[in-house]
Amino acid sequence: MTTADRDRTALAGARLVLPGGVVEGDRISVEGDRIAGLGGASEPGDLDLTGYTVVPGFVDLHVHGGGGASYASGIAEEALRAARTHLEHGTTTTIASTVTGEIDEVARQAAVLSELVEDGILAGIHFEGPFISHNRCGAHRPDLLRDPDPTLVRKLVDAARGHARMVTLAPELPGGLDSVRMLADLGIIAAVGHTDSDYATTLEAIDAGATVATHLFNAMPAIAHRAPGPIVALLEDERVTVELINDGVHLHPSVLDLAYGTAGADRVALITDAMGAAGMGDGLYPLGPLQVEVKDGVARLVEGGSIAGSTLTLDVAFKRSVTVNRLSLNQAVESLCATPARLLGLADSIGSLETGKFADLVVVDSESYDLVAVMRRGRWIRGGDAFATVKPA
Repeated sequence: MTTADRDRTALAGARLVLPGGVVEGDRISVEGDRIAGLGGASEPGDLDLTGYTVVPGFVDLHVHGGGGASYASGIAEEALRAARTHLEHGTTTTIASTVTGEIDEVARQAAVLSELVEDGILAGIHFEGPFISHNRCGAHRPDLLRDPDPTLVRKLVDAARGHARMVTLAPELPGGLDSVRMLADLGIIAAVGHTDSDYATTLEAIDAGATVATHLFNAMPAIAHRAPGPIVALLEDERVTVELINDGVHLHPSVLDLAYGTAGADRVALITDAMGAAGMGDGLYPLGPLQVEVKDGVARLVEGGSIAGSTLTLDVAFKRSVTVNRLSLNQAVESLCATPARLLGLADSIGSLETGKFADLVVVDSESYDLVAVMRRGRWIRGGDAFATVKPA
């Protein structure tokens, strides 16, 4: 067998979730790190995926860690372990999220994470904090919060060496709207989150260039009939992509359904907001400078008891979306793959099963929707040996 033969893989008999719809019993071929073709008759030696469904690799815009490791540690080995944990659960494109800390320390973390972006492990950096509201800080240390002065925001952006993808901030704070404008001018996503903003100020932030709602509904005022607040402003504006955490803890399923009914799958990005306990068991874990206890899979601060991120992985979010929320396969793929890929400007290479795009594939059981296998850039990460080959006729 030649090297070229080893770099070719074909999957036959699978249900494929394509941009135009779901195709049963089809074939997908891979050469090197790319999808080489879709369709055609199976051939001897193809992997037989009858009974399985293939979707694109998941894209996570907002994740703090996993596998017992945190991106906010500032340690490359920990960041690699977190990325690998989520990769094994189907997340083939990851944006690493930091948490509130001293500005110089977060800048140091960004420098470490930038090296992993340059190595192709991560797809960018998301700064969540310290430019957020004291009233809605959640699992962020209140004494380390700062107003979003454009000079300080720019310091973190510059520390990321061109790899900052998103900054979450509270636009009602001094400097908030100016920072949104600056980020928009730099081509960096300005996200409204951990905010006490009202409806009008949120609209100002959107007009200034904010395009993402950080974990919508969480860490922001609830909807009131005379004071709609940021949720309504973010949901109703077509320029905004809303993050949702579908773990059964952060949002009631009916609230998720409400968001989909208002925004549609092409404006929803399902995220994990996972901390270090993702892929692990109950216990004590660090989240930046804070301590988190995970009990029955729910992460809460040791002091105060606030929900502190999640232990979610995107394969679980995918399964919940189609089994609990009854989304179609195409809707689930839109929110887990295509929408975040478009938001990141990466839709020409990831986010859908199309010829010429990276061979980032997730294989699930067609009945249970449990994860079976993951491929990234044409190489099996897990489960590739689970399939028999098509026999000669």
